[in-house]
Amino acid sequence: MPLQSAELTANVIKVFGLAALSFVVAFFLTPFLTHFMYTYKLWRKDVRQTSPDGTKTPLFAALHKDREVRVPRFGGVLVWLTTLILALSFWFLAKITGNAVFGKINFLSREQTWLPLFVLLASSLLGLADDFLQVFRRGTYVAGGLKFKQRLFIVFLIALVGALWFYFKLDWRTIYVPGYGDLYIDGWYIPLFIATMILLFSSGIVDGIDGLSGGVFASIFGAYAGIAFFLGQINIAAFAAVILGSLLAFLWFNIPPARFYMGESGILGLTTSLTVIAFLTDSAVVLPIIAFVLMVEVISDVLQFASKRFRGKKIFLIAPIHHHFEAKGWPPYKVTMRFWIVSFVSAIIGMVIALIGR
Repeated sequence: MPLQSAELTANVIKVFGLAALSFVVAFFLTPFLTHFMYTYKLWRKDVRQTSPDGTKTPLFAALHKDREVRVPRFGGVLVWLTTLILALSFWFLAKITGNAVFGKINFLSREQTWLPLFVLLASSLLGLADDFLQVFRRGTYVAGGLKFKQRLFIVFLIALVGALWFYFKLDWRTIYVPGYGDLYIDGWYIPLFIATMILLFSSGIVDGIDGLSGGVFASIFGAYAGIAFFLGQINIAAFAAVILGSLLAFLWFNIPPARFYMGESGILGLTTSLTVIAFLTDSAVVLPIIAFVLMVEVISDVLQFASKRFRGKKIFLIAPIHHHFEAKGWPPYKVTMRFWIVSFVSAIIGMVIALIGR
């Protein structure tokens, strides 16, 4: 077999093998995680009655009265814990054995995956703390947990660290525009990175219907795994594939009736690490296409808030928009599956556009 072909085969085995292994590890971790969740009753004790802006949400409460209570919120732990276990395990095995196979499988590298792993863990731990505060009705938000402004400030700090790392440490000054090439933006790179992470962080509202968040994020990370692979960034591809595998295991237990929900412990880590992956693959321009569902969700929430503030009335029955369709009478499974389809198609389109001219 030619050397180039052998290398390609090894990379395919690495990325796809790690995705499959991640699914298996997460799948078998779930019974232990759910046992802990249900033993300590890690769910909301009542349905949320107010929105972050303080207004009452009777329609939301009516739709979710049988859904949010007695279902744990910490399912996102499965994703980042599985990723951490695999990253550290193969790094450790490669270091202590010096075995070439473990060295090849190891996907933890300073150039490609240190930063996304750090951001994933830092943001997930923030989300974990917020979930605990919500479950036990502690914190500064009326329903328990951190206020949106508090989470936003911490995410801003994480985004600032990431932006400065890209600009000063990695010396990034351009973004790739498909069909055009590299666009020099110099210092504007820092605010662009921060704004992207904050926008994605705000899109975490996609969690709320059985199976919805898992399927949407799986298609997004799958697309970026593909982009990274075709660009030769194999460790980033492997990292995204590991997240994809754990998301599919999460989805196995999250489809109706859900055993747990993603919660902030998963959403925060996924949205912030996605930002890092998008910039590391120089594919941030197509992020709104690949993550189209996330963008629509956050835009619907912003429009709803602005309309209530300045017009005194709502645009949607409930925001974000997936709850609007619920309120219109769509069964939850129909909302979920249609959002899956839209997310899958937009992820493919975005991946194709991202590779134009590469």
